[in-house]
Amino acid sequence: MFRIKHILLLIIFLSSVSFSQSIGKLAPEVPDIELPPNSWGVDLMFGEGGFGIGTFFRKEFDRKLTGFVDFSFSESKDEREFQYIDFWGNTFTVGKVNRVFIIPINAGLHYRLFSDNLTSTLRPYINFGIGPTIVLTTPYEQEFFSAFGEAQTKLAAGGYIGFGANFGVSKSNLLGVNLRYYYIHLFDKGVENLRDKFRKDIAHFYLTINIGIMY
Repeated sequence: MFRIKHILLLIIFLSSVSFSQSIGKLAPEVPDIELPPNSWGVDLMFGEGGFGIGTFFRKEFDRKLTGFVDFSFSESKDEREFQYIDFWGNTFTVGKVNRVFIIPINAGLHYRLFSDNLTSTLRPYINFGIGPTIVLTTPYEQEFFSAFGEAQTKLAAGGYIGFGANFGVSKSNLLGVNLRYYYIHLFDKGVENLRDKFRKDIAHFYLTINIGIMY
């Protein structure tokens, strides 16, 4: 269901880009502006695997190409998990052994699209990042925060590809949205969300809202 929503959002976004180009041919052109080359900020992540938060730094090399590093922390649920609500309103997942969290550290590039046709008000781009990922597990039977005292970690390789856009012409504030597909590979038997069901490869879509500053 979440993937269908992402596809619909992508279709709406592409339609808005096309509509903006059509309007641009009819309306007087808005003078383009030169934006600061560096930006730093926060990522708010909403995905089929759970919610997350991250941070990023970007460095513009030229009008079309920007390099970045980012770091995030999010929960990763097994798609086979099913949550129940008992008579008293308590929620639980049958057969769940561990909560799983992913902490990717990625470096990559994003390439601006339609830079010759669109002004800086709308700056669509494609991006990709690669890097190591820490996969952290905590016992499900324990309280959420206290369970981190029994946390175990594994190192994996990962990355993502994405499509997004930055909005507005502010020279100090950054606002954008990015749809990403993450893929993470563990080199051992994997992690156990549900009893006796190990995940060696973890893949999730995330809709990410970027909020930051430019300088």
